[in-house]
Amino acid sequence: MADRPISIESTVLLGLATVGYFLFMFAWFSLAAYLVPVIADLGFTNTQAGLVTGAVQLSYIPLSLVSGLAIDRLGSRTALGLGLVIIGIAHLFRGLSTGFQTMLIPTFLLGVGGTAVTFGLPKLVAELFPPERSGSMSSVYIVGATLGSATVFATARPLIGPLVGGWRPFFQYTGLLVIGFAVAWTVLARLLWDRVDQHGGQSSDQTFSLASARSDLRQVLTHTGLLLVVVVGTMRLFISHGLSNWLPAILEARGVTPALAASVTSGFILIRILGVVSIPALSDRFSTRRLPIMVCGLAGALGMLGLVGLDTVWGLAVSLVLVGIFVIGGLSPLIRSIPIELSGIGPRLTAVATGLIFTVGEVGGFMGPFLIGALRDLTGSFTPALLTLGTAGLVTALAGYLMEEPAGVDQGDRAPGPGE
Repeated sequence: MADRPISIESTVLLGLATVGYFLFMFAWFSLAAYLVPVIADLGFTNTQAGLVTGAVQLSYIPLSLVSGLAIDRLGSRTALGLGLVIIGIAHLFRGLSTGFQTMLIPTFLLGVGGTAVTFGLPKLVAELFPPERSGSMSSVYIVGATLGSATVFATARPLIGPLVGGWRPFFQYTGLLVIGFAVAWTVLARLLWDRVDQHGGQSSDQTFSLASARSDLRQVLTHTGLLLVVVVGTMRLFISHGLSNWLPAILEARGVTPALAASVTSGFILIRILGVVSIPALSDRFSTRRLPIMVCGLAGALGMLGLVGLDTVWGLAVSLVLVGIFVIGGLSPLIRSIPIELSGIGPRLTAVATGLIFTVGEVGGFMGPFLIGALRDLTGSFTPALLTLGTAGLVTALAGYLMEEPAGVDQGDRAPGPGE
């Protein structure tokens, strides 16, 4: 597989877009970082706090397909600019909240802008880079997203908040920062875009007509290869949201001190970067998508078994490394890059295909933490929930096995898929 040259302009655009994803995640998880004082100041019940913190995920379920259809027609440059403006305005208004509704509505709006960023970035990669580089290029913005969520927890309350006067000004200043970056993106992207050798993107027949939208939806909803990617994406979000939300409680139930549990959870967020940068790059290097998906799924299942059966801190840490690097880290760029390479999807339908993955996937993202809590209430133990998450890893591996290598991957040396 011969690599095609990548222009400096394409690299700069991807870097700028990665900063945008960083800011989106920083703004999104600002509420989680400040949740305790926000609950105290606004008088939320636990149920209200749960609804507000889950509002972004819930917004993705009804909006992802619509957002994907729009982005495939607008293009990534416009989508990212609009999305960042909406995120900045929404976060600014979160800093003005006086109660439950005035926090819920702008948080949901933040999710609306977030869909433009989440699906605009795979579209950007499809437009600017050759398909055989889509895995490693997708890793770049996933690293930015991971650093955004980790950075806000590390800096918001302990460092920045005291300097600016609490969560309200912190939200407002962050919102203004995002709006300012959206303006900078719009200007810089316009200057650079025409100098880029584009590899894909919009098609002249992609209009905003109902017939065109129906045709695109039919194309993605009946594509077997894409539906298997949807399964992988759903299982990944099921595991990721489930384990990430409950990990401190799971560790404390195993005898880990609260302070150590917090440190391990922070490390669990950061360790996934190793998977983000290494697994898609190896996938590109060896021209295969099926094998890394199978390996990631099996590693996730093994990690969950370790969380059930191992009692030592080191045993728990190794188990979390397996899940963090392979399932949460490694699969994240792959599920965004594979649609670019699929015959019948490709760059033209990348955004709506990614929208389908997240429309179904965020159901798994919601069900993961819900089922862990429900199963613990029913059984008094985390073991059934962890075994359920482990089963999701096995389903991921099976979906990878059933896939055929995408058309965008050099298939000269690949292993045959089932039935070939």
